[in-house]
Amino acid sequence: MQTDSSSRREIGVFDSGVGGFTVLRELRALLPTARLRYLADTAYAPYGNRSPEDIRARSLAITEHLIERGAGLIVIACNTATAHAIDALRERWPALPFVGTEPGIKPAVAASRNGRIGLLATPATASSARLRALIARHADGHEVVVQGCPGIVEHIEAGDVDSAELRALVQRHCEPLRAAGVDTALLGCTHYPLIEPLWQAALGADVRLLRIETAVARRAAALWTPVPDRAGLHIETTGDPAALRAWIARVLGWRDGEVSGVALPGLAMPQRQPRP
Repeated sequence: MQTDSSSRREIGVFDSGVGGFTVLRELRALLPTARLRYLADTAYAPYGNRSPEDIRARSLAITEHLIERGAGLIVIACNTATAHAIDALRERWPALPFVGTEPGIKPAVAASRNGRIGLLATPATASSARLRALIARHADGHEVVVQGCPGIVEHIEAGDVDSAELRALVQRHCEPLRAAGVDTALLGCTHYPLIEPLWQAALGADVRLLRIETAVARRAAALWTPVPDRAGLHIETTGDPAALRAWIARVLGWRDGEVSGVALPGLAMPQRQPRP
């Protein structure tokens, strides 16, 4: 059952796992009095290795859950879910505002000096028709080197943000961008800013890195109508709440915000896939 509009007092935010916390962090800064509910679909992360059909099914179920809990605005803090599900979500709930997360091709074009841009993304985002259309609309003659990066999200989800194994994987994914001579690179997954220093080191100091989460949060803030209520942060996960609580404290340094488990029944999907 959906709540009526008068009880939709929260901003709902979701991601396949912890990547969307980069967007949530910006939302908390911009909207300090808002009630925020974040759902991490940790049991099924990463989305980047899933099929478009699975991603849409998860996104529809999560959005239904957030609406039932009182969301009046949905922020899809996940590039992969945006690429494969935002059209279906808008069709299902045409009156509800959605804010998606997509690589900033236009800002990258404006920032590039040599006309060569790199895009680091999950495999599902890298292969999506929505990304191809975005590049076709906004590249303006610039070369865009798209690199799918399997394995990165799994490390970040595990709280591994600085191991030798992760550094080697980042170096390998950055090799095509270095070979192409890009001078600007887009972090095309909300997880990736959590290891921004590793990307910068692998690409070199002369390559400018661009992120998207601040623009996403600003768009959400522009659409949100404040309601008379106390600020609040509720975090939910389809995985282990204790593990997520520990990750948040270790990586983000947050000690506030309730973390609870949630089940989204009726969706059959393979469990976590092994790390490449």
